[in-house]
Amino acid sequence: MKGFRAALVAALLAVPLAAMQTASTYQERDFLTRVRRLTIEGRRAGEGYWSPDGKRLVFQSEREPGNPFYQIYVLDLGTGDTKRISPGIGKTTCAFFRPNSDEIEFASTHADPKSKQLQEDELAFRASGKERRYAWDYDPEMDIYAYSEKTGAMKRLTTARGYDAEGSYSPDGQWIVFTSMRDAYNRPLDDKEKKKLAEDPSYFAEIYIMRADGSGQARLTTVAGYDGGPFFTQNGKRIVWRRFDESGLIADVWTMNPDGSDQKQITDFGSMSWAPYMHPSGEYFLFASNKLGFENFEIFMVDAQGAKEPVRVTYSDGFDGLPVPSPDGKQLAWTSSRSGGSAGQLFLAQWNHEKALDALKNAPPRKPSKKS
Repeated sequence: MKGFRAALVAALLAVPLAAMQTASTYQERDFLTRVRRLTIEGRRAGEGYWSPDGKRLVFQSEREPGNPFYQIYVLDLGTGDTKRISPGIGKTTCAFFRPNSDEIEFASTHADPKSKQLQEDELAFRASGKERRYAWDYDPEMDIYAYSEKTGAMKRLTTARGYDAEGSYSPDGQWIVFTSMRDAYNRPLDDKEKKKLAEDPSYFAEIYIMRADGSGQARLTTVAGYDGGPFFTQNGKRIVWRRFDESGLIADVWTMNPDGSDQKQITDFGSMSWAPYMHPSGEYFLFASNKLGFENFEIFMVDAQGAKEPVRVTYSDGFDGLPVPSPDGKQLAWTSSRSGGSAGQLFLAQWNHEKALDALKNAPPRKPSKKS
């Protein structure tokens, strides 16, 4: 035994120190510094996406008097000024700046004649003291709009019955990739599908693409289960998104070509892994996962090819997710409940890209989950 120990020590001494540092030895402070909360007003806020020049964030927040649902706001990081760009009624989600343009796309239900009644019903429910677990309702009246910051004009881009949302632009601003549940409404459903629609409408979600003016809408995915949250990679050559299994409990990060071909699984994490977004370097994706506990979401990162096991980034109980790096790759905006309570707010931190590359280099090869 003594000889074995001596040999082991000698072998370890021969290994470079960097190679000995495994993913588990990294801490949040290795990747994130100067962590600060960006939003305070309102019940909750989240999904902050950067303007192409890195000077502003567009996000959603519940803060309008008389409206308990999300509306869309733009935050000027230089001045701290915030302005609402959505109509103020109905529900909204998933805003994104259009590159080389003054437009911002987002999804909204403000055209639904029942919007104000739904607001009043929700306010009455909350005033009653009753509580329900927070859940997204996938309103079938949700459609995608493009808002002009110069003129204030708003153009409706989708009209199909069913939830159309989760949109984002290509780097050249010519395309929008988005999520739609129109397949649940544009054809007859059998009894099993009707039951599924009543219990979990997200089962019918698929990825679509369209031109920035709303033309040329085309479906890219056809697999049963929730395909959603799509974004273009930094060079516009791939789309990254989350794919849930049919149970709706397991999700992984996938990529594909903009025409839907060459669909490739990046993670096999055996958990709910979603909200993937590529770092501007093109080297890796950041995403959220509840790998460490069903209600404990943390931010992870994984190499662009999915060859390695993901590396943990955040270490805070509750929710840390929806990570979005700044255009220069030096900052990270994300949604977190670390300030207390269950509702999230926007946070910002300096991002250590070099340390991220180091951690990914030292990560072990990807192991298929037991389910696979």
